Amino acid sequence: MTSFELTRGDTPLLISIPHAGVRLTPEVEAGLTDQAHALTDTDWYMPELYDFTERLGCSRLRGLYSRYVIDLNRPADDTPLYAGATTGLFPEIDFDGRPLFRPGLEPAPQARTQALAEIWQPYHQALAAELQRLKARFGYALLFDAHSIRSQVPRLFEGPLPDINLGTFEGASCAPALSERLQALCAAQSTYSWVLNGRFKGGYMTRHYGNPADNVHAVQLELSQHTYMAEPEAGVDYPGDAIFPWREERAARVRPLLEALMSDMQGWVPQGR
Repeated sequence: MTSFELTRGDTPLLISIPHAGVRLTPEVEAGLTDQAHALTDTDWYMPELYDFTERLGCSRLRGLYSRYVIDLNRPADDTPLYAGATTGLFPEIDFDGRPLFRPGLEPAPQARTQALAEIWQPYHQALAAELQRLKARFGYALLFDAHSIRSQVPRLFEGPLPDINLGTFEGASCAPALSERLQALCAAQSTYSWVLNGRFKGGYMTRHYGNPADNVHAVQLELSQHTYMAEPEAGVDYPGDAIFPWREERAARVRPLLEALMSDMQGWVPQGR
């Protein structure tokens, strides 16, 4: 089972895209409700939006399976990352709180154990190994964890999200100097709203792998989907074959900021290196 795609680069930066996958295991596909087959909580079009990363020469890791099978950005023991409403390692509800599976057709414990062993673990093994390779080569490693989400998800937060949601686990996952550089880039533009460590402070990957004391610096970006696509609407039951269109004119506007953030992160060198 191939659960991820990894392209090794020649810079200290690794971009992780864990939630753009749409593959389903047979057990999950057979049990999903009609509306859940639309996979509305996918981080849609992330590889396309970040296509400039190939030109930057950074490493790229992409998950291929849907978060409805297993959420790669949750800990293996399913410890909650946020207080209040959330979704877990093996989601049974979507972001709006609707059941993902028809009654009695939730994946069996054996299927979930298999997903943990064959999807979650290989992704994290690849991520850890690539960070170790980069650290061995450059003396430090940088992780940029790329996500997107609908601009409004009433069950998870009140009102619209900022466009750019940076997370550094309240400053624990990267050096302050790196965080300050990224904030300065956001503050220098007026097109997109932004916040640091707001509703999204960084998921499992940012918290687990970001360790400045060990020369690994991690930042998460949760991007509002309306900045580049026609995003799903909250609470709408979409058919399983629904398509949420890409909007190139929007993507073309937001890409320069995304590239600037990643280029600046990639060009940053920790003090003493």
